[in-house]
Amino acid sequence: MPLTTADKRAAFKKLHESGCFIIPNPFDAGSARALQHLGFKALASTSAGFAWTIAKADNRVTVDDVCDHLTAICAAVDIPVNADFEGGFAVEPEQVAINVARGVKTGVAGL
Repeated sequence: MPLTTADKRAAFKKLHESGCFIIPNPFDAGSARALQHLGFKALASTSAGFAWTIAKADNRVTVDDVCDHLTAICAAVDIPVNADFEGGFAVEPEQVAINVARGVKTGVAGL
């Protein structure tokens, strides 16, 4: 049975409480599954790795691109995913807050 987002977040918190751990960076859902299969307990997205998979330069992806990407990775694995969410894809605090809320809805365990 797949883990819920709440389960993944609790597992991520527990990993942090236990000390250091290795957290690799998948660039798509397939590499995320492969890393999970290798036994990693958590993953972290990669902004550059993702950008290059859609033929864009790092820091040239949109918040929509990243949220779609994070949703796909989170749905593909039963382990926590931490998001490389740049600077929140905005300058004004209010817009950063809106974008962070969007990021949280993707199922990530951390930003």
